[in-house]
Amino acid sequence: MTLQKVIITESINRQLVKTLEQINYTKLAVLVDENTLKHCYPILESELPEHAIIQIKSGEEFKTLATCNHVWKELTALAFDHKGLLINIGGGVIGDLGGFSARAFKRGIQFLNIPTTLLAQVDASIGGKLGVDFNGLKNHIGLFSEPDQVLIDPIFLKTLPVEELRSGFAEVIKHNLISDATNWKKLLKVSLDSMNWMNVIDHSVKVKESVVASDPLEDGPRIILNFGHTIGHALETYCMTSGKKILHGEAVAAGMIMESLVSYRKGLIGKLQLAEIESYIDSVFQRVSINENEISDIASFAIQDKKNKGNTIYAALLEDIGSALWDVELTSEDIVQSIRYYTNYT
Repeated sequence: MTLQKVIITESINRQLVKTLEQINYTKLAVLVDENTLKHCYPILESELPEHAIIQIKSGEEFKTLATCNHVWKELTALAFDHKGLLINIGGGVIGDLGGFSARAFKRGIQFLNIPTTLLAQVDASIGGKLGVDFNGLKNHIGLFSEPDQVLIDPIFLKTLPVEELRSGFAEVIKHNLISDATNWKKLLKVSLDSMNWMNVIDHSVKVKESVVASDPLEDGPRIILNFGHTIGHALETYCMTSGKKILHGEAVAAGMIMESLVSYRKGLIGKLQLAEIESYIDSVFQRVSINENEISDIASFAIQDKKNKGNTIYAALLEDIGSALWDVELTSEDIVQSIRYYTNYT
């Protein structure tokens, strides 16, 4: 039986029971970290049939092959065969790493994602990107493979600290900027603490599913989903390697301001559009503190971006609010100047 890939529900337990009845599996394991074990697993525990728990440590710094090795050892000890089922309960790290571990184990076992952060619900769990960081470089090792199913319930957002909720909201902003000018105008009028999360999640999932369907392996139009991420990932990678704490959404929010500035300087958007984008993002996120002597080091990480071809840096930029281009060439100077603009070192 073919499962519906993404289900958004306010009855997660009932849906989980229905899903497990439809899947032919031999053994069941649940992947959690210390946070989702405490706050999210108890919501689901009563409806889970016999299963094992595999626990990893939370945080981007543990999204590594070493952690995959731990998962593979646990699955091996449990004598999982290729019809086993892994349920990933957590945010983007759990979904990416758990999915990658599942698809690599014995050439692929089944897995479900139950995303528990806004970031994972609106972005990371949709589209089939799986993988881990390598030598401090984000998502450097990975593959494309869709989960067997994704079950999304806003109930888990109640378990999040506000900074994690805000981090996920960066991807919501991105989805509107690249594809929906009408909804962007609606977003401008609603504060973060008064969002209808079912509507927000549903809209973002539809945006991402539509873009992914047009380009499953990211050879063209799907690259617009990386708006804000070329410079954002460079900033995030720099912070990871230098010991500075930053959430993914905070880096992407900064990246969207910087890449909007590049869009403006390349004549793709107007000054009023840049100001509107900048003002709204600043109303949600505090500016990331960047010292002037860090700028060139941050810019240097952009050369490792997966969208690059050879030594040429490419980005997705806005051509209007609600529309984006992909494979726009950036120079190192473009990046340096956008960071200087963002940090007011101009």
